[in-house]
Amino acid sequence: MFRLFYILALLACLFLLVSCGEKTSESHYMEIQYPTQNYSRELVNDVEGVILHHTALPTIEASLDMLTLPKNIVSTHCVIDTDGTRYILAEPGTVTFHAGKSVLNGRERCNEFTIGIEFQGNTQEQPLTEDQIRSAVEYLVPLLRMYHIPLSNVVTHEMIRHNYMERYPDDHRVKDKCDITQPEYHRVMDALRLKIED
Repeated sequence: MFRLFYILALLACLFLLVSCGEKTSESHYMEIQYPTQNYSRELVNDVEGVILHHTALPTIEASLDMLTLPKNIVSTHCVIDTDGTRYILAEPGTVTFHAGKSVLNGRERCNEFTIGIEFQGNTQEQPLTEDQIRSAVEYLVPLLRMYHIPLSNVVTHEMIRHNYMERYPDDHRVKDKCDITQPEYHRVMDALRLKIED
């Protein structure tokens, strides 16, 4: 009787190992916790949208330093490297500092209700890699579903900055920064639509 129980327990363990292996293979990209010090200690993120950025920095190390060191006062929720590796700097409910002066759907201060995603690199010089796009979809689809975020609320930094400038045309303090290009934004959105419709 004990031998039968032992064999059944062994088979159950083997089944679990195989199942875990299959689950891991569904998540194609590594996720590394890399906490930032730059976030609001007072506010909670309403999570109503997603802002896409690119780092415009030459290396992932430089990007992570920029987005985590307190002296820089900027941050985001997730950085996606060219091989698809995701660096998680903050949980979705955290308010990070990625949007600056911004307006989405008539609401200002987008940091307080959006998730920021940074793609490593400069899309004005190089397109996003397929791994970056697939990894972004893998990260985003569960969040879009969990927080009921419509695809229309997945935008670029340039788009929310433009909304702000239309509202405040005399505010010349809005920094005109290099940002993710529209063709690359549309590649991400097309991949998101395909996955969601699938």
